[in-house]
Amino acid sequence: MAGIDGEEVEVIHSWSAPRSLSTSLMYAFAQRDDTEVLDEPLYANFLQVTGVGRPYREEVLSKMESDGNKVVKDVIFGPGVKKYRFCKHISKQRLPGLPDDLMKKGKHFILIRNPLDILPSFDKVVPPSFPELGLASLVSIYSELCALGKPPPVLDAAELQEDPEVALRRLCQDLDIPFQVAMLKWEAGPKAVDGIWAPWCYGSVHKSTGFTAGRKYRSPFPFSFYDLLEQSLPFYNMLRRYAWGTSFLKPKLPRPTLPVPANEKLLVWVGDEIVPRDSAKVSVLDSVVQGGDSVWEGLRIHNGKIFKLEEHMDRLFDSAKALAFNNIPTREEVKEAIFKTIIMNGMFDNAHIRLSLTRGKKVTSGMSPAFNLYGCTLIVLAEWKPPVYDNMKGINLVTATTRRNSPNNLDSKIHHNNLLNNILAKIEGNNSNADDAIMLDKDGYVSETNATNIVGHASAYFPFQKEEVLNCVGQSKMSYRHYGGGTSHDTQPGCRFLAKRGRVLTPHADYCLPGITRATVMDLVVREKFILEERRVSLSEFHTADEVWTTGTIGELSPVVKIDGRIIGDGQVGPITRRLQNAYRKLTHELGVPIPTYKKA
Repeated sequence: MAGIDGEEVEVIHSWSAPRSLSTSLMYAFAQRDDTEVLDEPLYANFLQVTGVGRPYREEVLSKMESDGNKVVKDVIFGPGVKKYRFCKHISKQRLPGLPDDLMKKGKHFILIRNPLDILPSFDKVVPPSFPELGLASLVSIYSELCALGKPPPVLDAAELQEDPEVALRRLCQDLDIPFQVAMLKWEAGPKAVDGIWAPWCYGSVHKSTGFTAGRKYRSPFPFSFYDLLEQSLPFYNMLRRYAWGTSFLKPKLPRPTLPVPANEKLLVWVGDEIVPRDSAKVSVLDSVVQGGDSVWEGLRIHNGKIFKLEEHMDRLFDSAKALAFNNIPTREEVKEAIFKTIIMNGMFDNAHIRLSLTRGKKVTSGMSPAFNLYGCTLIVLAEWKPPVYDNMKGINLVTATTRRNSPNNLDSKIHHNNLLNNILAKIEGNNSNADDAIMLDKDGYVSETNATNIVGHASAYFPFQKEEVLNCVGQSKMSYRHYGGGTSHDTQPGCRFLAKRGRVLTPHADYCLPGITRATVMDLVVREKFILEERRVSLSEFHTADEVWTTGTIGELSPVVKIDGRIIGDGQVGPITRRLQNAYRKLTHELGVPIPTYKKA
C-alpha cells in the first residue's frame, strides 16, 4: 500500500447509515491535499451477495469489483498516491465473509444521525425498512471494533451541522491527522469521486457548498414510519451515548464519576422486565412523571438476607392503599421481582434497594387517577451502596427554615415519592456544607432530618428521682419505656413525662414517617436497658444533648457530632451510640428474609 514517497497509505473508514451526511463528509475529506476518497467501495459486493434491486444495479456490477476479497485487498488497501485514503462505507454493506483485515486495519469512526431526520427523506431513494436503515449493523460494527481493542470515535451528524469546524477538528484529532481548513468548503455540482448511483441519490448534496445548519424546526414526521422509528431509535441512542458532541438543547455534560463505580453496570426491574441501567426508563405518561404519584421503600441487603423485608412490604402496600392505587401487583409478585433483580445483579451483601410502585401509566396527561388504566408500574433499583454517612466519625447537621409537612396537608405516614418538602430542606443543608438538615414542625419542635429520623441522649441533672413521674396538666403527651427489675413499660399517658438522668429522647412521629429503622433502634434502646422517651423535643435540647444520632435505611445509625455549629457532647461518637451501632449491626447480620440461591462462601 505504498503512498506518496513510498509511505504506506493510511486508510480511514467511515461507517454510517444512509442519509447521514456521509456524502458531505466524503466531500470534506476530498478537499484535503493529502487524501484520496472512495465512495462505497463495497457496494457492488453488497448487490452481488444480497441480490437486492436498484435502478443502477447492473451498471454498478459491470463497472465495480464485486468480489469482496479483492475489494478489501486491492481497492481499499491497494496502492495509492496520497498519504490517506478515506473510505465511505454504509453499514449494511459490511457482510459476513469479508476479510478480517477490513476491520483490523486502518482507522475507523462511526457517523450517526437521528432516525427522525433520516426517515422523512429515506423513501426518496429506496423503500424504508429496518435492514435498509442499517442501524443494527452500525451497532455491530461498533461492538466488533471495541472487541478488537479499537473503540471508534462516534460523530453525530447534528454536530457537523451545528459547528462544522469544531466537529471536524475534533474528528481529525481523534483520527490523529491534521485538520485542514479546506475541508469546510467545496464546489457545487457532481464530483469525480461520486459513485455510479449519484444521479439517483445525490441531488441535494450536489447543491451544497459546505455543511449547512439543520432546520430549527423539523417538518411534520410521516407517521407511516412510526413503527420503524420505534425500532431504530434504541440503536441510535445506544451509539449516541458514545458521541462527544452537543444536544440541540445545551452542551453535553461530561459523564460524571459515580460514587460507586461498580454501579455503572446495573440491571433494573422496570414494569415487568429487567433492563440495563441506561435503558431503565418509565413513560412520560407515567404518574410518577406527571405528578410524583408513587410510593417507595428503601431496603438493605446484609449477608444474603433482606433486612426487615416484610415490614417494608407492609408499609409499601399500606401507602398504596392510602393513595387508592388500583391494579396493584401482589405481594408475592413484588417479592419475586426483588429477588430476581438482586440475583441477576449478584448482590448479596452491602447493597441497597430502592423499591418504587407508581400509580402507572396514563392514557393521556392529566392529574386524575381515572386516566390510569394500565396498572401500576413496579421499579426495583438495586445498587452497591454502603451507608451514605460517616458512621465512624459522625455527621454535621443544620436546621432548615423549610418546615415539615403537617398531616393537615399531606400525611407523612404515606411513604410517597413527592419529596419536594425534603428536597428544599436538603438544598439548605447542601448550601451550608452540612450532611443533612433538621426539619422542624409547624410549632418549632424537631420532627426529623430531610432524610432520616433523629434521636438524642442527655445526661443533665433534673430535680426528680430517677424513676419519678411528674403529672403535668396541660402539657404535651409523652410516652416512655424503662426497665425496672427486668419489666418493660410502654405507655402514652396524656399528661405525663419521665424526668431522669441518662434518658434517650426521640420526637413523636406526628409530622414524619415512623421509620422502620427508627422502630428497630427504639427496641434496641429498651433491650440495652436505656430509658426511652418519645415526646416533643425542642431544638435547644438537641443543641445541648450529650449524644445525637439519626436512623434510616440509607444510613442506618449515624452519629451526629455538630448541629448548627454547636459541638454535640465532646464532638466524638458517644458510648451509647457505639453500643447501639454494634447491636444494630449484629441484628442486621442475623435477621432478614433469605435471598433464594444465596450460598455463604
